[in-house]
Amino acid sequence: MKLGFMSAALPELSLVEVARWASASGFEMLELACWPCGEGAGRRYAGVSHLDVATMSEHGAATVRNLLEAQGLQISSLGYYPNPLHPDLEHRAAVIEHLKHVIRAASLLAVPVVGTFIGRDKTKSIQENFDLFQHVWPEIVWFAGDRGVKIAIENCPMIFSNDEWPGGDNMAISPAIWREMFSRIPDENFGINLDPSHLLWQFIDAERAVYELKERIFHVHAKDMEINTEGLYRNGVMSCGMGWQVPRLPGLGQVRWDRFISALYAVGYDYVVSIEHEDRAFEGTEELVKRGLLIGRNVLRPLLV
Repeated sequence: MKLGFMSAALPELSLVEVARWASASGFEMLELACWPCGEGAGRRYAGVSHLDVATMSEHGAATVRNLLEAQGLQISSLGYYPNPLHPDLEHRAAVIEHLKHVIRAASLLAVPVVGTFIGRDKTKSIQENFDLFQHVWPEIVWFAGDRGVKIAIENCPMIFSNDEWPGGDNMAISPAIWREMFSRIPDENFGINLDPSHLLWQFIDAERAVYELKERIFHVHAKDMEINTEGLYRNGVMSCGMGWQVPRLPGLGQVRWDRFISALYAVGYDYVVSIEHEDRAFEGTEELVKRGLLIGRNVLRPLLV
């Protein structure tokens, strides 16, 4: 397996600067943030763009590939994590259009994976959301498949604050929902970007999830999670993690990385483990963010060969 990280943690750096630091620091892959250029952050770590996918050409793709190859790096995925099931139809159309730009760019770059969310109308039930899913997602998956690109859905519930209450902005959160997703869209290029941190605070066994998903795991996010017991006591589980789920860097939370990665080896996963930095203790300055990424690197590196 190769070690990488999601570039959204370094929004002030250019792609060249991110690549040079990543290479010098012993990383092998980059997951590139691909939100629309100039959009600005709508939430933490969103709105970052290290590639202008909307204008990507064959020449531009060749330039990017040469840049990364010169640093001994590969692109593990192009990442864009919006809400394609948003209840506002204009917003929904805009994010789907950009998602297709990301897919086209991945094809031009010969990047095999695009990471994204299913999305969710947070005011509707799961069954009602599956009706939306059935309407929206088959065409996106076919669009990607025609271009040789895999869609990797991250399992983040996207419920961190009151504006995402009550249902969150992404429904791909649990084994029951994954089973229904893959029953409705069985295409081989439709799978998961698995992040164990979101399973930990839901009390879902991450190792068991690896064994169940097996060949559907196209990409892995390495984010750790700390359950703040005082916050859990005050708010209870019905608060859906708000006030007690604390994203941490690998090694600083409660994920058993040795057991999780052991399960990945056992099912034959052999791609990337990509650090997703959302640890508030290592934010605020470029130096702190880089220190955080190096902590994650040092924890994971001995487990990856």
